[in-house]
Amino acid sequence: MRYRVCHITEYQYQSRVSHCYNLAHLMPRNTRRQQCINTQLDVQPAASFSVRREDYYGNWAQHFEIQQPHKILRIIATTDVQTNVQDTVMNLDLGITCGAALQQMQNNQDEAVLMAREFMLDSPMIRANDALRDYAAGIFQPEKSLLSAVMALTQKIYSEFTYSPQATTIATPIDEVMQNKQGVCQDFAHLQIGCLRALGFAAKYVSGYLETLPPPGQEKMLGADASHAWISVFAPGEGWFEFDPTNNCMAGEQHIITAWGRDYFDVTPLCGVIFGGGENPTLSVSVDVRRL
Repeated sequence: MRYRVCHITEYQYQSRVSHCYNLAHLMPRNTRRQQCINTQLDVQPAASFSVRREDYYGNWAQHFEIQQPHKILRIIATTDVQTNVQDTVMNLDLGITCGAALQQMQNNQDEAVLMAREFMLDSPMIRANDALRDYAAGIFQPEKSLLSAVMALTQKIYSEFTYSPQATTIATPIDEVMQNKQGVCQDFAHLQIGCLRALGFAAKYVSGYLETLPPPGQEKMLGADASHAWISVFAPGEGWFEFDPTNNCMAGEQHIITAWGRDYFDVTPLCGVIFGGGENPTLSVSVDVRRL
């Protein structure tokens, strides 16, 4: 499937910002199941300095600086991307078992396994603990296939947690999400990753977009889509596989990857430092994912 993604971010400040420094992860990366045809980042007012680089995880990171005074900052990221269904087995019950995967993660010296071990460790927003391990432990029986168990955990989170944008913020810890059984895609991704790491598996946070379709007979509204988050788990000898706990599925052609890392902290769409601006700036975000 070929898409055009337009992500518009706008900050309105109460008082003038004299200058600012920013880091953006807004441009989809190339992966084994998607390819960027072209991408453009338009900053208003114009940046006095801008450079694009690959970060530690191979994501596109854009650094830009604005030196002229402004009260409105507008960033428009536009990308054409071709996506495909991810490579996976037809039957999730086939493949490496949970017990064999744990043994491989602990003992195998293969390069792919060694590289994946980084995603077994705690990260700034995900700390493995007994509660996370206990929540998922009953699913991951040694003789069960790993991908089948991950799918079962995906279904468990989907059925037991309520999607509620008002329930959490970017900084809400996982234990609070577990207690209240509410959150958004970022929270559910962090929760699933925390469970997997607590059990000894490697899992990473994936940020991107998900195409949404309007009800039958209705036109799709401009900006009706949103940023999305899901997870990727490592199966030794088989590779990385993406699961979406918010929608109870594996990632498909409609899942467009922007970046991945240990957690949300590594792939924040936009962050930076401003000088001035007053208190409580107004933030508006519009995302449109269109089939071409």
